[in-house]
Amino acid sequence: MPWDTPITLPDEVEAAVVQVMTYLVENEQAALVVPARLLVQVHPHFREVLQLLAVQAADEARHVEVFTRRALLKGDVMGTSSVGGRASLTTLLAEPDFSLASFLLSVLGEGSFLSLLSFLEQHAPDPVTRRISHLVRQDEARHVAFGVGHLEHRAKADPRLRGRLRAAVERRHDALAGTAGLNQDVFDALVLLAAGSWDPGAIAHGWQAVRQLQTDMDEGRRHRLARLGFPDDEAAELSLLHTRNFM
Repeated sequence: MPWDTPITLPDEVEAAVVQVMTYLVENEQAALVVPARLLVQVHPHFREVLQLLAVQAADEARHVEVFTRRALLKGDVMGTSSVGGRASLTTLLAEPDFSLASFLLSVLGEGSFLSLLSFLEQHAPDPVTRRISHLVRQDEARHVAFGVGHLEHRAKADPRLRGRLRAAVERRHDALAGTAGLNQDVFDALVLLAAGSWDPGAIAHGWQAVRQLQTDMDEGRRHRLARLGFPDDEAAELSLLHTRNFM
């Protein structure tokens, strides 16, 4: 989809797109740093893993670019950030263990983003936003698949890993207990994109769509946790402990 595709949106809808793109840029920056940092920790013997992490970092760099370009396509001002959102991403960057970082980022965070990107593709108000959401989701699906596959293999070899994964989720939840979670501006922007207008009935529909998005994210996390061997009740509990910032 060419960047010179004509886009004419109401000001409030374009502002909502800019806000969501800003949020995505923030999160993709963290998703770029994590595999780039892990890359230098892997022994050169594991060439395929090195290659995959390098490609993943390149994917995230490209996502940062396209989301930034869409945010600034009709203006020169990005949206807002939040202290809670930055704190959530900081906990990802602070995790030094390869498997635990992959679990928090790929299985839980990027896994939740698969639902978010599907939501954006469905409710995007213009063809450029719709297309980049679709293409980025394809990349993120590969990242999630590797994270799940890696941890499935490790959990079968070492059942004690699940205890460490659980502790990582609980530790992150405790660290973020005093934060506000998802930026309210982002939540409102998602509601408006799903609504399409400020009509009260449309806004009610948009709010329900975002609630359904959160349900879809939860179901996806529980499914992936079950694949790693967590019982259904424990998978549901850990999914609810995942950061309210989605990533």
